[in-house]
Amino acid sequence: MIYVIGGRGRLGRAICASRPAGEIVALEREVYERWWQSNAGASIARYFDCAEPGSVVLVVSGVLDPALPRAEHQRVNVDLPARIIDGACAAGLRVVTFGTVMERLLEHPNAYIATKADLGRLATERAAAGDPVTHLQLHTLYGGGEPAPFMFLGQLCRALREGRPFEMSPGRQLREYHHVNDDVAAMHAVLAAGANGVTALSHGAPCTLRDLATHVFTSVERLELLRIGARPEPPDDNYATVLQRPRELEHIHFRSALQGVTAYVRSVLAGAARQA
Repeated sequence: MIYVIGGRGRLGRAICASRPAGEIVALEREVYERWWQSNAGASIARYFDCAEPGSVVLVVSGVLDPALPRAEHQRVNVDLPARIIDGACAAGLRVVTFGTVMERLLEHPNAYIATKADLGRLATERAAAGDPVTHLQLHTLYGGGEPAPFMFLGQLCRALREGRPFEMSPGRQLREYHHVNDDVAAMHAVLAAGANGVTALSHGAPCTLRDLATHVFTSVERLELLRIGARPEPPDDNYATVLQRPRELEHIHFRSALQGVTAYVRSVLAGAARQA
């Protein structure tokens, strides 16, 4: 059985749709909303005590918006998964947490990346101690719903909808954009391989934000709205590092970022983001 903590978000919905209903349970938020508290370990263990042998808990819930208070990032991105690791491992279950590849790429992270890095270190320590804990570092996701308004694609789609200029940096930053369904397939591959510790779900073929934006605006015939270089270049970002594809993902098909993101943006503009 697969238990999903955070089944309402983009990744959680895609995970729940990836297997028959009888193989996945998405816990209601009311069940786990207090599991971040320091004394929650025993109650979590009791909850999972009757789970089938070999069951997995996926802690998908998370706070992404860096503008939210650091305390909220800490509670949801670190404390909640830490308590679930304590309780679920005590009940004999495997736990999978989710972070970001930016944990390993930025020197001065924001609240989101910093707390995910803390979670990654915790997962590494627990795996080294022999607990069945896996921390998956994700690249930028798209598909399966509207883009977050504070993210690059969210701002891009808003500019296209409103027909106004889209101002961006020179766009030399390297990014892997992954369709959420491709990353769900990659996650299942890592689970099947039994890998513990930290794994980055990389395909090893990033593109620059400049190339991505140029392809999208050209494809929708609104290139005149694109303002590359109108904003300063971030001093702390990934401009050179290419993460290699893990062995467990050699057979996974990742769709092309340029074509895939463009098709997704078209769907968003057409009002069909949930089907993209």
